[in-house]
Parts: sequence; structure tokens; C-alpha cells
Amino acid sequence: MATQSPARGMSREELLALPVAVDLDTANKALTIGRSTGYALAKQDAYPVKVLRLGNAYRVITADLHRLLGLALEPAAGPGGPRQP
Repeated sequence: MATQSPARGMSREELLALPVAVDLDTANKALTIGRSTGYALAKQDAYPVKVLRLGNAYRVITADLHRLLGLALEPAAGPGGPRQP
């Protein structure tokens, strides 16, 4: 008898390696949301981050996932680096 392994999210390294936008299944995995629940939330406009509908496909901006998960990167310093007080 096969046993199912518990759903697991993604490691920090996996999250930081994601492309700019991901499909809903990848976002669900990152947020440890089941597939059915994730799609139901997206259809109800209740997903934890903004979901883009492109034809029949759903996409999530990775930066939104990073912010929600506390992985948001600091903005890069402009030319000349950070200002000194």
C-alpha cells in the first residue's frame, strides 16, 4: 500500500530561484495550499496574493509571494551606492 507524503512547501533557495512569474500550481506549493483550494481561492478573488488571469491560465508574480513569505529583497542602491549621512 502506497502512502502519500505530506504536502510540503518550498525551501528558501527554491523560492528565491523562481522566475518573475509562476503558475498557480507553483504558487500553491510555495504557500502550502492544495491544488483544489488554490484554484477555488483564485476563482473567488480570495487568493493570498494577486492572481493574473491570462486566457485559461493563472499566473502569480513571484515578488508578491516573496513579500507574503517575508523574503522580500531590499531595493538595490542607485548609482553611486547608498547615501552616507
